[in-house]
Amino acid sequence: MPPIEIMDSSLSTLVKCEKLSLSTNAIERIQNLNGLKNLKILSLGRNKIKSLNRLEPVADTLEELWVSYNLIEKLDGIHVLKRLKVLYMSNNHVKTFAEVEKLADLPFLEDLLFVGNPIEEALSTSGEWRDKVATRLKSLKKLDGVPVIREEEEEDDEY
Repeated sequence: MPPIEIMDSSLSTLVKCEKLSLSTNAIERIQNLNGLKNLKILSLGRNKIKSLNRLEPVADTLEELWVSYNLIEKLDGIHVLKRLKVLYMSNNHVKTFAEVEKLADLPFLEDLLFVGNPIEEALSTSGEWRDKVATRLKSLKKLDGVPVIREEEEEDDEY
């Protein structure tokens, strides 16, 4: 079968769908999610996606977004996903920490996979990545597959 290139309007018929996997295709943009009223997991890894815009239709239900191995440079549009717990976006093209800071708008984000992005590689080389991200994203429990341990939690346990 040829790869899917467009998320067409037929997706809107999947009203009861909770997990949608369209990984390993040739999709360039997220679209036509309007009818997916129960979607919790959206898997779009290994495509040609450049932007996280147009996620509003699933903003109230989406808990996991898997977009590793795409062409994403900016995290504009991610802020609408207020219920998001898991974001897997390794091996994309995010270059600045300002983009990572946009994830602070996600109050329930617990698990972030960001390895293989230029900003992660640069800050990991200098030894700053984990501390900088954990400091900025307070709800994070796992970063790049490794649990986040916060010093203030350890101090609280002693009392």
